[in-house]
Amino acid sequence: MPRPKASPATAVKKTKSFTVKKTAASTKLPPNPFVSEILDLVSKQRGVAKKVTVLKQYENPALKAILIWNFDETAVSVIPEGEVPYEKNDVPAGTDHTSLRKEWKNLYHFLKGGNNTLSTMRRETMFIQMLEGLHPEEAEIVCLAKDSNLESKYKLTKGVVATAFPDIKWGDRS
Repeated sequence: MPRPKASPATAVKKTKSFTVKKTAASTKLPPNPFVSEILDLVSKQRGVAKKVTVLKQYENPALKAILIWNFDETAVSVIPEGEVPYEKNDVPAGTDHTSLRKEWKNLYHFLKGGNNTLSTMRRETMFIQMLEGLHPEEAEIVCLAKDSNLESKYKLTKGVVATAFPDIKWGDRS
């Protein structure tokens, strides 16, 4: 025998309710983070204002140097474009690596007008040695910046960088 239908007053509508938690990308990094960690965090942010906030929060000379090398059209790399043949430093993070925070002062050797006394062979050898000492993610950032190609991995534009760091003077670098 068929069940009688419940009256609308007594009908219970069963629905599943889902609690959707949106987790904002954490803006907390360890002290003295790698440039790669900063750029990863910036990429996870939605909106220019949040990206600018993260860049300002973790501002340091190494980060600015990489961003200038990548986004300033007058910062011309004298290292050949393309993949660089080097051995990645695969030891665990924090053990036997140097970082861009220490190496950024040497980046001028690899830019037009930076150190014209170096031979091409010596310059490229120095570049490879620097990459081999860096954490693999930091080395990848240097290679991307050399080819002005950070945007291929990170969601970042020159406009965001210029907004975050109005003190950067663009142009007239070579």
